Amino acid sequence: MSVLDALALTCIKRDRTLFEGLTFSADAGELVYLRGPNGAGKTSLLRILTGLSAPCGGDVFFNQKNIKTAPDEFNTQLLYLGHKSGINGALSAIDNLSYWMAQHGVQQPHEKLLSVLATLGLVGLEDVPVRFLSAGQQRRVALSRLWLKKAQVWILDEPFTALDVSGIALLESAFKAHVSQGGIVVATSHQALSSHAGPHSTFDLEYQW
Repeated sequence: MSVLDALALTCIKRDRTLFEGLTFSADAGELVYLRGPNGAGKTSLLRILTGLSAPCGGDVFFNQKNIKTAPDEFNTQLLYLGHKSGINGALSAIDNLSYWMAQHGVQQPHEKLLSVLATLGLVGLEDVPVRFLSAGQQRRVALSRLWLKKAQVWILDEPFTALDVSGIALLESAFKAHVSQGGIVVATSHQALSSHAGPHSTFDLEYQW
């Protein structure tokens, strides 16, 4: 088995089968680009892979352990970013990230937070309520988590949303660095990955009429 394995997954939403008997795997040092048309079940699959949603059939394993019965090890090594940024508009970037770190048991010095935000082009905006930032800047605040938590598995739903060219290049470079160190990235996107992301495999979901 690989590091992350999904075996015979079935997902049914509103009496419609999105996928059935789906088997998926990702190993250390692998970037998997998950693609498919709207409604094919990309987000549903990602939520099942993270354990946030239960499949109608099948199981997900991390290091050969079922994440339903042994979730702690997986959760420690998982970083999930959904399609929405998951940030509080009334709080600053620093406060949003500090709150998230406390929730997830992540310990980083304040200087590290400032350094990461600088890397993401947010110098001078660290203490501004994020509702005053552009959509792309808000997305960069959310993506800062990738630089703060040491997790082997990144599962990302449309991470390039609202990013400009420089933001996309920065994120793809982060993908390449992560997998080069034995990490795993599973990401959905409406755009093809460039060479900046490094080698990757593609997993296609087809819309089930």
